[in-house]
Amino acid sequence: MKIDLISQNKEKIKNIELSSSIFEVPFNETLIHEVVTSYLTNSRAGTKAQKNRSAARGGGAKPWKQKGTGRARAGTIRSPLWVGGGKTFAATNKTYHKKINKKALKSALKSILSALARENRLIVIDEITIEEPKTKFMIGLLEKLELENVLIILKELEINIKLASRNIPNVEVITLDKMNPVSLIKFDYVLMDSKVLAEIESTLQ
Repeated sequence: MKIDLISQNKEKIKNIELSSSIFEVPFNETLIHEVVTSYLTNSRAGTKAQKNRSAARGGGAKPWKQKGTGRARAGTIRSPLWVGGGKTFAATNKTYHKKINKKALKSALKSILSALARENRLIVIDEITIEEPKTKFMIGLLEKLELENVLIILKELEINIKLASRNIPNVEVITLDKMNPVSLIKFDYVLMDSKVLAEIESTLQ
């Protein structure tokens, strides 16, 4: 499969040949659904927790002697029967982690990237540069490229591009090592430069 390499002014520079092993993979909806749901599940934080009697602070000393006081026996002031005591059957932090096999993740990324290339939603540019970290410069670049809802993938974080994009709705900037199936399917278009494309083709082989 071939794709146009364009400049920031949307002028065609040349045709580039995409790797068939990465960009001509059939769309596997079942695999993508499995990987996306696992990825979203792993982003959940199980933060609901209560303290049992061992976690409640204090209560190390026996409050009174065993016999002779006329009161019921007590070994700690942090018993669940006491105010301020631990919780019986306390809830604990829940782990939602779901393992994603590396091979399955690679296959899902290839499947998504192939679909983006077939649907002309993958835009490859020779170089992405912003003179100053100002929103107007990024808006101007996106207007030239006729892009609105777009994910921008960089090989390394460019602070000017990051700062110029953060106040624009439906635009997200990530580095290649943070590329994930959720971000790839979230946006209408994916914009990357030729360096990122070369890196993808070498790492996903």
